[in-house]
Amino acid sequence: MTTLMIEAGPSVPDALVTRTGGVPLALLGTEWPCCASCEGPLQFLAQVVLDDLAEGGREGRGKGGVLALFACQNDPGMCDDWEPNSGGNRALLFPLDGLEPLPLPEGVDEALLVLGEVRAVVLERESEEDYDLARAAWAARSERPESSVLGQLGGRPAWIQADETPSCPSCARTMPFIVQLEEGPDHQTSMNFGDAGSAYAFACEPCGRALFLWQC
Repeated sequence: MTTLMIEAGPSVPDALVTRTGGVPLALLGTEWPCCASCEGPLQFLAQVVLDDLAEGGREGRGKGGVLALFACQNDPGMCDDWEPNSGGNRALLFPLDGLEPLPLPEGVDEALLVLGEVRAVVLERESEEDYDLARAAWAARSERPESSVLGQLGGRPAWIQADETPSCPSCARTMPFIVQLEEGPDHQTSMNFGDAGSAYAFACEPCGRALFLWQC
């Protein structure tokens, strides 16, 4: 089975749900992450509620939480935002309790910090274990374009290039796969993964660590 993330229209920008765009929810005192290369603030891409992964075949680890994903869009292509440890992107893992909207940095163009629109996500399961086959099957069954599939929760990454599953920086164990993201159905809501690329996020919940990368 594959759990697909289906685009479901606009959403509240600070909702505690799995979504793309809007503003991240974080613990009080969290600073907006910045790029290690250009030192500018990163763009917030998506939020994943880990409890949703029960439908995606996630192994039982940790107590759940919220994963917030960021990448640098200050000068696309100049900062190394596609590798998990480059500092050009960030994956932050928070507990479910005590979260509030993270304030935007002052004096920065909002278009560099958030996507143009917030997109809600509904989860639909397909019997195909292969993500690409599941996406095609859903599109045929629903009579909607494959671009309406925003990614998958849990399961197995559909790598475009070689397998880049990272190890946890704290415990050195292989990090469990959390989510695969697609760029999105339209320019206003799209994420930049190098033009038709996909992004992959992993988290070690016991260590509270997460990593993010993309391929094209």
